[in-house]
Amino acid sequence: MSLEPGWYVDPADPETRRWWDGEGWIGAPIPVDVTPPDGPPPAEPEPAAAATPGAGTGSGSEVAPSSGAPAPPGQPGQPGQPGQPGQAGPWPGQPGPWPGQPGQPGQPGQPGPGGPWPRQPGQAGPAPQGPPPGWPYPHWPGAQPIPRPHGLPLASYGARLVARLIDFGVVFLLNAVVNGWFVWRYFEAVAPYLRESVRRAMNGDTSTEGLPQIDDQAGGLQIAILVIATALWYAYEVPSMAARGQTFGKRLMGVRALAVAADQPLGFGRATRRWSTLGLPTLLWYCCGLGLLLQLIDAVSPLFDQPLRQALHDKRAQTVVVQLPRKRPDPRTTPRDRADTPGDTP
Repeated sequence: MSLEPGWYVDPADPETRRWWDGEGWIGAPIPVDVTPPDGPPPAEPEPAAAATPGAGTGSGSEVAPSSGAPAPPGQPGQPGQPGQPGQAGPWPGQPGPWPGQPGQPGQPGQPGPGGPWPRQPGQAGPAPQGPPPGWPYPHWPGAQPIPRPHGLPLASYGARLVARLIDFGVVFLLNAVVNGWFVWRYFEAVAPYLRESVRRAMNGDTSTEGLPQIDDQAGGLQIAILVIATALWYAYEVPSMAARGQTFGKRLMGVRALAVAADQPLGFGRATRRWSTLGLPTLLWYCCGLGLLLQLIDAVSPLFDQPLRQALHDKRAQTVVVQLPRKRPDPRTTPRDRADTPGDTP
């Protein structure tokens, strides 16, 4: 789209203004700080025809080109006036194509397809940043940089796995104390059936006739064990994650869960959503170990996520796990060894 005729800053010389007639620059330039006249500049005299030595005459006289008329400046193949595009392609001061885009030659007498130049008429303030409308955004050249959420590096998968195993150990000890009686009763209910099944298997007997019946309380005890285990896991993890973003295992490994949007406490809502994706499937262990399979998929999911290495529970709660910087001892409070005291060295 061509600009309206008027006085504009010359892209070839930003210190001057020239008259744009809708197709090209005309007239002599004026300083940019001088108030331009209301209308176009006075017409300039026609330039003299470019004379060339005559060929084959032997007299050395200069004759005009065979066309009999001088080629107007700005035509392709002829040198244009200063600051006027006289051939295809960008001229001095004209913005080139956007990075990553193939070059596109400019139209004779019209601005090229590059982005807007500084102080382009019709735009207030500095030139807009980013590609022109409809152009794809340029990709990062080479390898994509590793993100640092809130200025902290992402925690490694090994550190997260060790922290989770430590937390599982703590939850197991809590279950041994709180859930131990229900586990013992469940084992007593299924023990006769298990003992007889093992004895027959060792003797090569594959029959199932005459096997002791499992106590009717076994099903209810199994459900109670899973509900208590899930409740203990929730009570152990959610409050500490809501307040500090860390469990006991995460504090030992120096990692912390943060919200992607802001560095602030997760709160009970976000901490519950994060835990439920991994913790609630514990109730489905009753269904042929389906819950354990879902938890295993969640546990290995950070290995296949880029670039934030989020597990499925992180994606649901919009959190990310980062590695905290190790605290260095303060030299003002750390006692010095007398062997290293200045002045003792010979």
